[in-house]
Amino acid sequence: MKYIQYKVSQRIAFITLNRPEKRNALNYDVVTELITAFTSANSDNNVKVVILKAAGKVFCAGADLAYIQQLQKNTYEENLEDSSNLKDLFYLIYTMDKVVIAQINGHAIAGGCGLAAVTDFSFAIPEAKFGYTEVKIGFIPAIVSVFLLRKIGGGKTKELLLTGTLFDANKAASYGLINWVVEKNELAQKVLDFSNQLICENSAQSMAMTKKMIHEFQPLSLENALELAVQKNAKARETEDCKKGILAFLNKEKIKW
Repeated sequence: MKYIQYKVSQRIAFITLNRPEKRNALNYDVVTELITAFTSANSDNNVKVVILKAAGKVFCAGADLAYIQQLQKNTYEENLEDSSNLKDLFYLIYTMDKVVIAQINGHAIAGGCGLAAVTDFSFAIPEAKFGYTEVKIGFIPAIVSVFLLRKIGGGKTKELLLTGTLFDANKAASYGLINWVVEKNELAQKVLDFSNQLICENSAQSMAMTKKMIHEFQPLSLENALELAVQKNAKARETEDCKKGILAFLNKEKIKW
């Protein structure tokens, strides 16, 4: 791949945005390569956790300028295809079986902030700036808004999307957009330690089912969500991981996941 680095080590898939000279900005080709990388990770039985990170000093600056200029010349059908490509990437990250962790080493703006919003967990350095700046250039953050509403609610989503202002990592954490703020020299190790904790202590099957359960429950009424929960509860009891986990617990044995 030209713009993305991909490697698997110790049950972790590392997906690295690798356009530091363009501040890891997104275009159609970058998004397509990300889809390929995340699809590979999701289908690889040797992968349990995915870490999304970036080369250089910026995590992702959103769409690059040449790409934005090209959008003006596109037909509606071309823009529809392009928008669908980004939607497919966000949906894949949000719904895939594997846990996805963002390692945010610098600014995450517009589409880059969108990537932070759709991952399951995120760590960022204090110096990182976040923001959905689309309204500043006459655009709208349409696709990410669907996920952001689910993640932080309507009030905070309105504030971030309608003002378009930049905010720091601590505010991002207080809003629930990211999970943890850590010092730059500790970032990689903190993400790695957390990934290994998930790998060693948790069932991959259970994490996949739980992740799917959460996004399925959100749009349902209380009654429908509870009915689906009952079905999932019963189904989970039949899985090999559940049988293995309960047996180990009863025998007071350490579970090897």
